[in-house]
Amino acid sequence: MNKTTPRRAYLAALIGIALLAAAIPLVVRAQQTDRAKRLGGKLMCMCGCGQVLTQCNHINCPMSGPEMKELDARIGSGDSDDLIMQAFVQEYGEAVLASPPAKGFNALAWYLPGIAFAIGLGIVTLAIRQWRSRQVLRAATPPAPISDEMLERARRLADRETDDL
Repeated sequence: MNKTTPRRAYLAALIGIALLAAAIPLVVRAQQTDRAKRLGGKLMCMCGCGQVLTQCNHINCPMSGPEMKELDARIGSGDSDDLIMQAFVQEYGEAVLASPPAKGFNALAWYLPGIAFAIGLGIVTLAIRQWRSRQVLRAATPPAPISDEMLERARRLADRETDDL
């Protein structure tokens, strides 16, 4: 064995470790960026535009930049998702949440569409049943009996019409 072989192996190991150490922050930053996008999608931009934080498209928006920086800083410090969301709610109020929490009066926003759909479906079902039962009853009822007097009157009218022709 050659003296240079252990040095080359040592040098190759050092280069491998250096490359790995350089790549770890990129992977961690990519994870933080994905996490920031996911959490930013749950928050509203507080500039008044009514858009989600990650989708605010105002040029030089006074709020989205600082909010995103704060979000990145909290993610970088290792805070949990719930803690980050609570911090934003404490700072900006519940208006910062893209979807209202499903408790208290806000629960109506979650349950009312389902309830309205169920009531509408029930009304449509009842209307169709009512409509179908009317059609069946009309077809099932026999015509009213014709009296002899009405039959005689119809014959006289028919005779007059044929005489006029």
